[in-house]
Amino acid sequence: MVKISPSILSANFACLQSELKKVEGAEWIHIDVMDGRFVPSITIGPLVVKALRKITQQVLDVHLMIEHPEKHVAAFAEAGADIIVVHAEACKDLGAVLEQIKGLGCKAGVSIKPGTDVSEIEHVLHMADVVLVMTVEPGFGGQKFMPHALSKVTKLKEIALQKNLSFEVEVDGGINKDNCAAVAGAGADVLVAGSAIFYSQDPAAMLRTIREKADASA
Repeated sequence: MVKISPSILSANFACLQSELKKVEGAEWIHIDVMDGRFVPSITIGPLVVKALRKITQQVLDVHLMIEHPEKHVAAFAEAGADIIVVHAEACKDLGAVLEQIKGLGCKAGVSIKPGTDVSEIEHVLHMADVVLVMTVEPGFGGQKFMPHALSKVTKLKEIALQKNLSFEVEVDGGINKDNCAAVAGAGADVLVAGSAIFYSQDPAAMLRTIREKADASA
C-alpha cells in the first residue's frame, strides 16, 4: 500500500490540531522546514515539530530545506521527528549527516532537486531509509508537477533491486488526484500532497481518493 504524507505547508497554521484531524488516515505528516537561504521561503522550526509530536502519533516526516543541516538535526530529533530528510545539495559530507541522523535515533533520508541526478547520491543509498525525489523546485507550495522527474523514481527502484537495498522512495511536489496514479506506477512508496489535500473542500475524502488511485496503480 502506498503511504500518504500530507504536507502541513498548505495547512492552516492557526489551527494545526484540527487540520491534523482531517488527515488522520495518513501514515505520515510531512513538515517542510525552510531557512530563506537554501530556498527563498522561511517556514518553521523545532518548536512546531515539538508541538505536533504532542498531538499526533503519526510519523513526523521532517524535510530540511536548509543550509548546514548538520547544525540543526539534533534539535529536530529532540523535538520528536521520526524521519529527518536532508538535501544532497546542502551537504558537504552527505554520508556523515546521514550517520548523524541515525545516531540520534531517527530514520535518515536524502532529497534531490529536479536538476540533481540520481548518480549524485548513489554512493549513500545504502545508508538511506528514505529517498525523496522533488518534482518541483523546493521552496514554495502549490507548484506544477514535473513529470520528467519520475524517471528518477524508476531508476532508484532499479538500484534498490540490484543492490538489495530497502529505502523507501518518497515523491514531493504538485501531487494531486490527477497524477498520483502515475507517480505510484513509477514505483513511489510515499506520496507527499499538500495543497491538493488541505485546499480541497473535504481533505479526508481527497486523501482517500489519492490513496485509492495510487494503490490501484502501484
